[in-house]
Amino acid sequence: MSYTHGTEINRTDAPSMWRDGWAVGPALTYASAGFAAVAPDYLGMGLGPGPHPYLDVPSETTAALDLLRAAREFAPRTGHKLDRKVLVTGFSQGGTAATGLARALAGGTDEWFRLGALSPIAGAYDARRELLPIIGDLEPPINTGYTAYLLVSWNRLHHIYDQPSDVFEVDGIEQLFDGVHAGPDLADKLPPTLDLLLTDEGEALIDNPTGPFAAALAVHDATCTGWTPRAPVRLVVSGGDEQIRPGHTTTCQAAFAARGVRASIVDAGDLVFNGSTHLGANIMGTADTARWFRTL
Repeated sequence: MSYTHGTEINRTDAPSMWRDGWAVGPALTYASAGFAAVAPDYLGMGLGPGPHPYLDVPSETTAALDLLRAAREFAPRTGHKLDRKVLVTGFSQGGTAATGLARALAGGTDEWFRLGALSPIAGAYDARRELLPIIGDLEPPINTGYTAYLLVSWNRLHHIYDQPSDVFEVDGIEQLFDGVHAGPDLADKLPPTLDLLLTDEGEALIDNPTGPFAAALAVHDATCTGWTPRAPVRLVVSGGDEQIRPGHTTTCQAAFAARGVRASIVDAGDLVFNGSTHLGANIMGTADTARWFRTL
């Protein structure tokens, strides 16, 4: 099974570095339930070179595929052979990474692996309509942190602005997302609200995405569309999630329904972890998904 992790800004928080249990804990949970579990680093995380291309589904997908292939090569050294069918899950950023991986597996991108089941947790499947409109209402520094991370990362990929001063009122924002800084650095540097972070041009970009930014959002928000899963699918949420609104999941469910696929929505409950129901969804959703995978 494959677990793709949620948002991290410091490369040492990636699963391979295992500085604490958060990023790798779900994979250990699935392994303890008897599965061969893999938890890929995204590009630019762990010991990978360069900055992380945040919320870039194509590179998240290839990172997950590469680790599956590495696991297939490694498993015989331990006397095991991996099943061809992959159980796919992930949380938050990793929720859309999971649906991206599932789409690739279902489409035969890999010669060996196939999709066995899909159970993403609290994924942002409709960032344009469900995340950007409320991103400024999130608690600081999450509100300005998510916004800055997205704009900086996607500018590297898609050139959505010419100079940082075009979109940011504050100097030095791009340097915060070099893979070395951590959450406290964001809290110290970022202002508490979007109107203090962004110029008029930056605010307009968030309020009404156009050009390359809109095109990139369309790619990110298409992981549930245009393909037909031939395996069990369910979408795990927390009804009280303060970051991921229910519309993300209902949009994804509707896209699958349009292809004749019934994807159930499962509410894992409203556990609050470190002051966040969104983070609690990872804990409860992982336990629930592990139990469901055991029934397949």
